[in-house]
Amino acid sequence: MSKIAAVIKGDGVGPELVSSMLRVVEAAGTNVEFIMCEAGAQWWEKNGGDSLIPPETWDALENSDAGFKGPTTTPGGAGSPRSVAVSIRQKFNLYANVRPIKSFPNTQKPLGDVDFVCVREGTEGLYFGKEVQLTDDVYIAIRKITRPACRNVARYAFEEAARREWKSVVAIHKSNILKQTCGTFLEEVDKVKKDYPNIELEEYHIDNIAQQLIKNPQIFNNKILLSTNLFMDILSEECSALVGSIGLIYSANIGDCYAMFEPAHGSAPKYAGLDKVNPVATVLAGAWLLDYLGEFENSKAIFTATEKVISEGKKVTYDMGGNAKSSEMVDEIIRKIA
Repeated sequence: MSKIAAVIKGDGVGPELVSSMLRVVEAAGTNVEFIMCEAGAQWWEKNGGDSLIPPETWDALENSDAGFKGPTTTPGGAGSPRSVAVSIRQKFNLYANVRPIKSFPNTQKPLGDVDFVCVREGTEGLYFGKEVQLTDDVYIAIRKITRPACRNVARYAFEEAARREWKSVVAIHKSNILKQTCGTFLEEVDKVKKDYPNIELEEYHIDNIAQQLIKNPQIFNNKILLSTNLFMDILSEECSALVGSIGLIYSANIGDCYAMFEPAHGSAPKYAGLDKVNPVATVLAGAWLLDYLGEFENSKAIFTATEKVISEGKKVTYDMGGNAKSSEMVDEIIRKIA
């Protein structure tokens, strides 16, 4: 029986990038059935309500084997709904947000070649989304940290290191200031570490590692960087700059029974319809979804073809120093798959 993936087209450049991803996975010969769904700011502006995700999209997600999300816009301001990604992560307990950070051949490498993975707790921290007004002048945000979520994401990080045959997990925190929340995170990481005697545990304060990633990023090569939700959200964006473009960063949100895949970048509404935006993050997120659903050869074919197109450098988008349209780069990836 074929697997089913629910696909949210998203906002801004989302629909065109998702169409490109679907063209590529179809060229690779996928048997996955893709169910198209609505969600995001554009849908919400027309329909209103307290969620960016309509009930029929929740139904599609619940009846699928995995999800895919194009970039979506999250409206700001008090009273507006939480983001599509956060809602899905919390609903399906997708506790591990995973971003591989790896230099591609023949691309800008501002600080040299890098190869590591950012693992971010995806369901709580400051993204718990609870803020309280104490007085007219005083507001506080609640940072929720639970032992089960810390344990789950720590285990994912060590499992990922073992799978890649890497020797180190780097826990990133600020436990000298946030003694209970970061302290609990570290305690749980320490407990999980005991089950992996061959993998080292290193610790960095968040401010120090932000500096080290610029000063000497290669010291983190072949390591898993692990942190709580907001810290790693910010750090993984910094790490994206090390490969030259966030348009190259694909991402997964993984739980025990479900996963949702997405490009790491935003919806870039000013580029919508211009056929300009780098398709790589969306295409490779789609390839990763195929891998998750058991289509290992199809996934590998897409990764190999995409890397070839990037390394040749002829049909690449503006952010990689080329002048190809997004659709032309996708055509070239499909040619390489064929």
